[in-house]
Amino acid sequence: MHEGVPRRSGGRDGALGRAESGVARARPAEDSRARESSKSPKTRKTPPYLKLLPRALIGFGGFRKRKKVRPSDSGEVDDSLEQSCGVGCVASPCCKCCSNIRCFMVFYCILVICQGVIFGLIDVSIGDFQRQYYVKTIENLALELSYDISSALVAIFIAFYGDRKKVICFVVSSFLIGLGSLLCAFPSFSEENYQSKVAIEDICKETKVVSGCQRHASFQSKYLSFFTLGQTVQGIAAMPLYILGITFIEESVATHSAGTYLGIAECTEIIGYAMGYVIGAPLVKVHEHSTAAKNTTNNDGPEWIWTWWISFLYTALVAWCILIPLSCFPNIMPGSTQIKAGKRKLLHLFDRKHKDLELGISIKDLFAGLWILMKNPVLICLALSKTAESLVMIGASEFLPIYLENQFILTPTMATTLAGLVLLPGGALGHLLGGVIVSTLEMSYKALMRFIMVTSVISLILLMFIIFVRCNPVQFAGINEDYDGTGQLGNLTAPCNEKCRCSSSIYSSICGRDDIEYFSPCFAGCMYSKTLNQKKTYYNCSCIKEGLTTEDGEGDFIDARPGKCDAKCYKLPLFIAFIFSTLVFSSFCSIPITLAIMRVVPETLRSLALGVSYVILRIFGTIPGPLLFKTSGESSCIFRDSNKCGHTGQCWIYNQTKMAYLLVGI
Repeated sequence: MHEGVPRRSGGRDGALGRAESGVARARPAEDSRARESSKSPKTRKTPPYLKLLPRALIGFGGFRKRKKVRPSDSGEVDDSLEQSCGVGCVASPCCKCCSNIRCFMVFYCILVICQGVIFGLIDVSIGDFQRQYYVKTIENLALELSYDISSALVAIFIAFYGDRKKVICFVVSSFLIGLGSLLCAFPSFSEENYQSKVAIEDICKETKVVSGCQRHASFQSKYLSFFTLGQTVQGIAAMPLYILGITFIEESVATHSAGTYLGIAECTEIIGYAMGYVIGAPLVKVHEHSTAAKNTTNNDGPEWIWTWWISFLYTALVAWCILIPLSCFPNIMPGSTQIKAGKRKLLHLFDRKHKDLELGISIKDLFAGLWILMKNPVLICLALSKTAESLVMIGASEFLPIYLENQFILTPTMATTLAGLVLLPGGALGHLLGGVIVSTLEMSYKALMRFIMVTSVISLILLMFIIFVRCNPVQFAGINEDYDGTGQLGNLTAPCNEKCRCSSSIYSSICGRDDIEYFSPCFAGCMYSKTLNQKKTYYNCSCIKEGLTTEDGEGDFIDARPGKCDAKCYKLPLFIAFIFSTLVFSSFCSIPITLAIMRVVPETLRSLALGVSYVILRIFGTIPGPLLFKTSGESSCIFRDSNKCGHTGQCWIYNQTKMAYLLVGI
């Protein structure tokens, strides 16, 4: 020990002194046993597995409460807190080679991907559920906000109390992720066919009258309760990963390597969410864009429900398999004490009186730490900046599928899949490159701030260009076309179809030979239909009087075909390029903001600072964000179903120009 470092009587040196005296007293007895064993003709060697138990019992003493050793100004720290790899108190030498941050990153990233997949599946499933059922406002809020509310309620407590036992929190998080996934799978697993037949009309004067209000209320209530509970569990499980996991990684790697590791961690989060989005996209039902013939197939059968159930089940099994290897890692990685000592010598941007701050585990200490953080204006500004950055990704996930579907005339499945493919490389690449850039350039604190500002301005400029990348709306009978002067705008009924007694409850669009889109074959006045080569065609449509006529294989003239009319717009690749670039540059600043937050607070308050930033993110970002985007999207609705079961139904047709301005304006 150096002279400048005071010796602590109850510390490590005292323990070593007592151990040396004990060894000296035990030495004569050992010498006598050695002489006796030398006289024995056979020397018996102790098997290795018998040595493991004494080591484990000695290691059990590590669970006893240690006196905290305050680091000195010279940066020296006590490395006796470092633990070996193993399950609980059983320290196994077999996994010592895996006791490093790189192996931890492998299992951590797999677990983060699992939760991301669950999030993607949940979002797609909820969107499909809301299209099929009338859901009250309070039920919508419970479905969409249960994750954010639960995570906001526990973030502070997990950050403060879990900071001392990070690995245990990771294990609990892994278990809760699997449990939450099974809760979301339960409604689909236990219900064979959750939706009854709906009143679907196909052609004029041939209306199939089946009550559309007779739905299985048991499935609806079961879905709402289990998905709300499942998302609540996921919200609790997420906080150890995204708060304690970040601090665990940051304190186990060098200062300028943290950006790369954190970039990889957040990249896997986006990849998992996009994977769930892409996996769930083919399972989205397409009732609103399908004809009666398609609606009478097995779209509601057990096969569809089994596919949803098995996706959640596989994810839960993977999450639970990660539980065991995560439990083997120590709370303090080997070598991390030296890394912490080096980081203490760096320039910090907080009050020096808090440099060696030590807090207990009482509520009083928690509020004392929160008061110190709330008085830090830089921390609050960085948390609000992270909130603004998250709104771009929230808007993309909430608004992008509907926007693509209506602006570029895509099917719901295609729009959802394409949105996931944009979110996947855009968000993931931005997080990864942002972390790699700040690590490679070894940015200082001020350099991080400049990087955040520049990338935010670039993403905003790119977002402005999206306004100019839109398609002209196609002509839609009764919406922006008045049935060749015989009808009124805003009214689907005209003299040519008033005798058909059509209903607007089912949207089954067709495109006439006059290049005008009609809400359904009934509103086009079509008298009969054929199915040739698995393609349906409509004939003798009284509202379709112009356009080129084509014959089918039987010599009849085709008036209309199912689906939307071709908008003759080829700007989709340009739009994808702009929205992709916007997501990349917006995600660039995520890792720099996280690193900046941990540099403006004392070491003992880093986890708590991230917890505070996540609460601010939830209150001002993820909770009001989806509601804001959905409300804005609904405000651009032109025609909405208002006759189904006496309730206001979903929006069928949107104002494409207004959607473009709202997407950028928000």
